[in-house]
Amino acid sequence: MSSNMKFLTMTLCLAVCSSVHAQTAPPPATSKPLSTSLGLVVFPAKGQTPQKQSQDEGECYAWSKGQTGVDPMAPAPAPAATPAPAQEAAAAPSGQRARGAVRGAAAGAVIGEVADNDAGKGAAIGATVGVVKGGSEKRRAQEQAQQDAAKKQEATVQQQTAATQEQLNLFKKGFAACLEPKGYTVK
Repeated sequence: MSSNMKFLTMTLCLAVCSSVHAQTAPPPATSKPLSTSLGLVVFPAKGQTPQKQSQDEGECYAWSKGQTGVDPMAPAPAPAATPAPAQEAAAAPSGQRARGAVRGAAAGAVIGEVADNDAGKGAAIGATVGVVKGGSEKRRAQEQAQQDAAKKQEATVQQQTAATQEQLNLFKKGFAACLEPKGYTVK
């Protein structure tokens, strides 16, 4: 086979392959209407064209954004990080073990004096018991502080979510209020 014949065969194959590929290519994606992005259904009640509807939705989006100060397409600001009170309480020494030791030593000294006439031995035993009790009280207080902090954080998140939803609903009302006089049904 001559080089011209090979060249012609290759060119023909490339042309056929490219035309087959062009026919099977997916159609270009259509852009999603603003109303659909907002979770609304807008019907052109007066026979408006899709281009006119897109234009009207853009105008009403801008109007509602200006009236409400809300832009649902903009990402929400990240909440400010605040240190948890439980972490602060865990870091700061509270002296519960020392207080427990002092109380235990005092009680042990009294009991040791009465029982054995040996206040020192009773004070040592009482101090040990007091340290253990003080540590237990500290752990319970830390656990309670962590639970309280978790509840407070959950309540804050719920409040932020509710406020965001309220703002979005306000924006949607403004968007619908702008489109309805232009001849659209909004649901």
